[in-house]
Amino acid sequence: MEFAYDDRTVELRQRLEAFLTECVYPAEPVHHEQVLAAGDPWARPPVMAELKAQARERGLWNLFLPDARYGAGLTNLQYAPLAELTGRSPHLAPEALNCAAPDTGNMELLAEFGSEEQRKQWLMPLLAGEIRSAFCMTEPEVASSDATNIGTRITRDGDHYVINGRKWWSSGAMDPRCEIFIVMGKTDPDADRHRQQSMILVPRDTPGVTVRRGMRVFGYSDAPHGGHAEIDFSDVRVPAENLVGEEGTGFAIAQARLGPGRIHHCMRLIGMAERALELLCRRVLDRVAFGRPLAEQGVVREWIAESRVRIEQARLLVLKTAWLMDTVGNKGAHTEIQAIKIATPLMAEWVIDKAIQAHGGAGVSQDTPLAELWAAARTLRLADGPDEVHRASLARRELRRYS
Repeated sequence: MEFAYDDRTVELRQRLEAFLTECVYPAEPVHHEQVLAAGDPWARPPVMAELKAQARERGLWNLFLPDARYGAGLTNLQYAPLAELTGRSPHLAPEALNCAAPDTGNMELLAEFGSEEQRKQWLMPLLAGEIRSAFCMTEPEVASSDATNIGTRITRDGDHYVINGRKWWSSGAMDPRCEIFIVMGKTDPDADRHRQQSMILVPRDTPGVTVRRGMRVFGYSDAPHGGHAEIDFSDVRVPAENLVGEEGTGFAIAQARLGPGRIHHCMRLIGMAERALELLCRRVLDRVAFGRPLAEQGVVREWIAESRVRIEQARLLVLKTAWLMDTVGNKGAHTEIQAIKIATPLMAEWVIDKAIQAHGGAGVSQDTPLAELWAAARTLRLADGPDEVHRASLARRELRRYS
């Protein structure tokens, strides 16, 4: 396994670091002020459009897509250090580069499974950053950690499908530029449990679609990721050609979508932890308590050393996973994908928590990015599958080696 950065990665990394320093970090307080001034937590402030234009000018656009027809054509191993850097400002940098969830996963889904017409109508505007999208899978009435539980019905009626059900935590749906929902539901409840589900495209303005409310994440709107919504689908009728793939392939498509999404989250989490550690170190060198700098306190030095160890361990595991995905495919890297999904959010949560502790009251305030970073890391112990589900699956795979 060779994890050294190749020339293209080095060049893009330098370009991205400059973009973060010159454009993104200075835009963070501006973004916050513009959202407050708008009076709408899900508003899209003008500074984001400015960042997107600057990113495109610098050639930092659609870096996540390995398919060179649509994106930069980078491998997972090449993209990993770039996604890590965007994690240093997770509420601005990914969207600025058109590399933000859920659009990334939705674009990958459309590129791999969508029809030519679906790609023309929805993928191309997403790649251009002209619209945004939502992914509607989780439901309030069932334990959605088991995706086969979903109750939303997708029923064939002549040349159309009719959708009925309720979704929540539909990522991306609160963005005012969100124009398309990718909805997972059951087309055949009597089929094998993993062949009951299908995916279908539902334009936001379709009659019967009602966005009931935005969901807050630890009090935050999570607007830069398009927010999350609770949505009713009541006799929503769409053409049969809106089905993605074939009937009964929804579960398989969801799993294919979630694999790259999980590693992208983990890549960014490392960047989040790195920024938290940087803030921690700067804080403890600057603050004096009980007659000496906080940096001289033994417990603080223990936090710093342990943070570095944990970050490096997680980064190596993520890089190994990226290398495996490139060389043996997502299925061949399944064990490692689950391992990083368990380990990396826990690592980032721990490091950010110590940075918060070192900042005292400032750490939980709006004056540092730490509170939002912690909320994002803690949420990712649930998103794309909770820790417990991944642990149980990983344990089963290990046990099979000895049975």
